Amino acid sequence: MDLNQSQEEANEVFEAQAHIYRHILNYATSMSLGCALELGIPNIIHNHGNPITIQELVSKLDLPISKTLHLQRLMRLLIHSDFFSLTKLHDQEAHEDEKEGYVLTTSSRLLLNNTSESSKNQPNLLPFANLILDPAFVTPWQFLGKWFHGTESTVFETAHGISLWEYANKNPGFNGLFNDAMASDSRMMSLVVKDCQDVFEGVESLVDVGGGTGLNAKILLEAFPHMTCTVFDLPHVVSDMIETKNLKYVGGDMFSSIPSANAIFFKNVLHNWSDDNVLKILKRCREAIRLAGDDGNKGKVIIIDMVVDENRDRHEITETKMVFDVLMMVLVTGRERKEVEWEKLFLEAGFSRYKITPNFGLRSLIEVFP
Repeated sequence: MDLNQSQEEANEVFEAQAHIYRHILNYATSMSLGCALELGIPNIIHNHGNPITIQELVSKLDLPISKTLHLQRLMRLLIHSDFFSLTKLHDQEAHEDEKEGYVLTTSSRLLLNNTSESSKNQPNLLPFANLILDPAFVTPWQFLGKWFHGTESTVFETAHGISLWEYANKNPGFNGLFNDAMASDSRMMSLVVKDCQDVFEGVESLVDVGGGTGLNAKILLEAFPHMTCTVFDLPHVVSDMIETKNLKYVGGDMFSSIPSANAIFFKNVLHNWSDDNVLKILKRCREAIRLAGDDGNKGKVIIIDMVVDENRDRHEITETKMVFDVLMMVLVTGRERKEVEWEKLFLEAGFSRYKITPNFGLRSLIEVFP
């Protein structure tokens, strides 16, 4: 073995070492981001109005001066991960000196704790981040290996002794956190409606299955006030909701029946369920469209969910979708699906064709026709 070959092999091993360390320590970035959110750093930077120095940030956080270097180290990692950025700023008192100040990125703007009335419908993922980083969600990952040897349906059940849905019902605080997270993700709907006017144009009646408090429906009605929307969810979810002229709430079980309408809408619902259960739900959709009239020929199912596509997606997008797929395995009985897997379900449920619009980051909009 010559020296160059030996060096190449050594470099390969060191690269592998770095690769292993990076992945087994990925949780450190998650926990560091969680710490920044707990401290309220995005809002402090936002409210400061200008780039904020490390000294100003320590002061605003009311931290001991001795923590300055430690906070700087935390921020350095989060800057590298594109949650914050550093920019040069000129010190007015010392004309020759330049300091650096922290500013927000697009990602950290989505993590602001917006409580004003004007920001309620703005995209915001802070509640979703808080849910994913909650101990109830983090703990099951420690039980993944044990679950493979067990008989429980989900890793969550192995860790907590009950399913995710039972846990939410028994823990009001967690249930509120979960509902807030789902609602925060739904605020991204405004971007979908903006880019897909033709998908909803002409739809006179729509049922939002698993629509919770109705945020999706309200966003749709703002864009299409002629439409009648029915939010369909479990009875205890919709029992106290306030209805309007064109917004109704109906409680029920989507596995038994779905209210009839021109369009049946699902946002991040079907990935929670196994193929067998999704097939049952889609068959109920077929019946609901048929009962709406015109033999259902003008009706459709509209799905916003992930479509795994390793050939077309960027590496980072594919990796995130695969992480979500394992997350579905850990928390519930669902999965993220490839197009061929979606197609199989659509055809088995009696639908004839579908159209996928993959323009929404991780998620695609899927139209399914009778």
